[in-house]
Amino acid sequence: MIVVDVESSGVSYEKNSIIAVGAIDISHPENRFYQECRIWEGAHINAEATAIHGMSDAAITDPNKPSEAETVHAFIEWAVKLEERTLAGQNVSFDRDFLRAAAERAGHTNWPFAHRTIDTHTLCHMHMVKRGIVPPVDPVHKRSALNLDAVLNYCGIPDEPDPHNALTGAMCHAEVISRLLYDKPLLPEFEKYPIPWKVV
Repeated sequence: MIVVDVESSGVSYEKNSIIAVGAIDISHPENRFYQECRIWEGAHINAEATAIHGMSDAAITDPNKPSEAETVHAFIEWAVKLEERTLAGQNVSFDRDFLRAAAERAGHTNWPFAHRTIDTHTLCHMHMVKRGIVPPVDPVHKRSALNLDAVLNYCGIPDEPDPHNALTGAMCHAEVISRLLYDKPLLPEFEKYPIPWKVV
């Protein structure tokens, strides 16, 4: 399983660009991938996205950084060496679709990932229900309120640091997956936080 997090210049994989990719091989969590890149020429930059990732326009257009194409090629090259390549993360269809669009823009003809993914939102929702806990609902939008911070908090971990970073995001996703699926911590960065449902 590859736990992945993409930072982007907006929410449309057709109009916006990847600006960073972070990933962890959950079977060997010391095996990590992180690379920042410059946006593809003509990609839109949305102010809302900038507020989330915190990178300036100068940083994401820096000609000294690898291109989006070089970054997605490097990620795929890293990923295809792994034993199991199912993508996982919080709302990971977003990350998968951005990576696939970037690969197509880069002329990558051999997409190695399946459409099926593992989503931490779904895992957490199921975990709560099986414990007799009612998952939170956003009272305004009438939909699940299990964003990443809510999932982290449920698993005994503080909110994701702000601004967001793709590798930190991947680490957060990997840690909650391990706790929700296997009832055990995964990464040394989170070992000081006990698993709430295992505390006696």
